[in-house]
Amino acid sequence: MFLKEKSHYPIGVFDSGVGGLTVLQEIRRQLPQESVIYFGDTARVPWGSRSPAEIIEFVRQILIWMQSQEVKMVVMACNTSSALALDVLRDSFDLPILGLILPGARAAVRNGRRIGVIATSATIKSNAYAQAIEESLAESQEQAQVWQVACPEFVPLVEAGRIKDSYTLEVAIEYLTPLIEADIDTLVFGCTHYPHLASLFRQILPDHVQFIDPAEHIVSAAARELELLGLHVGLRHNSKNSKNSKKSIDRAHTRFCVSGDPEQFAQLSSRWLNKTPSVEKVTLSPVELLS
Repeated sequence: MFLKEKSHYPIGVFDSGVGGLTVLQEIRRQLPQESVIYFGDTARVPWGSRSPAEIIEFVRQILIWMQSQEVKMVVMACNTSSALALDVLRDSFDLPILGLILPGARAAVRNGRRIGVIATSATIKSNAYAQAIEESLAESQEQAQVWQVACPEFVPLVEAGRIKDSYTLEVAIEYLTPLIEADIDTLVFGCTHYPHLASLFRQILPDHVQFIDPAEHIVSAAARELELLGLHVGLRHNSKNSKNSKKSIDRAHTRFCVSGDPEQFAQLSSRWLNKTPSVEKVTLSPVELLS
């Protein structure tokens, strides 16, 4: 099938849990006419403490499932998988697959030169952001200083709905203090769960520190890629016809799937979606939930 004939197919988005909802919200904002299949690997969350081999295998299983659902593009709404699995698996699948790291790094260097990165342990160990920031500055021959902090407790706290707990504030102060001492001017959210904690970070960090949410920038990259490939919904017709564009937006929908408890995901995600979604349980393979 020619790519242009797949324009009505949905975009696949996945994360270990609810963190990727920040990317979904950006898709809804920037690409409201696009339908989405969202998958949360909630049976195995968090991924940040997993080995690279485990993460690559998890992502492989999800991509195989996504391909079976006839998605036209996959957005890795997870920095850990973007850091460890994107380059390994991208060429194994016949569809565009986008990751968060490079769009986030490019946005960071447009903003400042004293850059803090907070992320899962696996993402920090990969050094992916520091390398991507260096790569982004290579042509200009400029340099930036990068401080990276692993924040292993954030994802479980967000997944448990404990954003406003006093303990979460204590943990955030502990993680962010080294970055305050380093006098950063830019903070990169190196995990899609972290924008849910942005108001907490704002209480702790100096006002001059600018936040970079890679979700905004990966969706912008996805929009460009869809247009380049002729996969944008209504690209040839709706852009010049407001009635057709409105119909495309009305037809757009999001399908939610998880590997764990659908009800738990529905209740937790409702606080950000402003409604309780219908959620399906999906089994990706007979062996994957044994890990």
